[in-house]
Amino acid sequence: MVTVKSSQKIFTDEETSRLTGICLEHLHGVARTKHLGSVVRAAGGQTERRLFTNADLSVLAVLQPRCEH
Repeated sequence: MVTVKSSQKIFTDEETSRLTGICLEHLHGVARTKHLGSVVRAAGGQTERRLFTNADLSVLAVLQPRCEH
């Protein structure tokens, strides 16, 4: 179960990783294969980030167990 403030609607990949206990590597892999989150690219850069909704967090918490490493 993931507990968040009701006023927060969007979460960055770092926040999602911290809340769900899934490392960034596994988080990006699951999000890519299950089409979760929205991809956001920085202007002029190659940096790619994902933004997740409350629904995405719920799905991630069910699909992917917490990382042990």
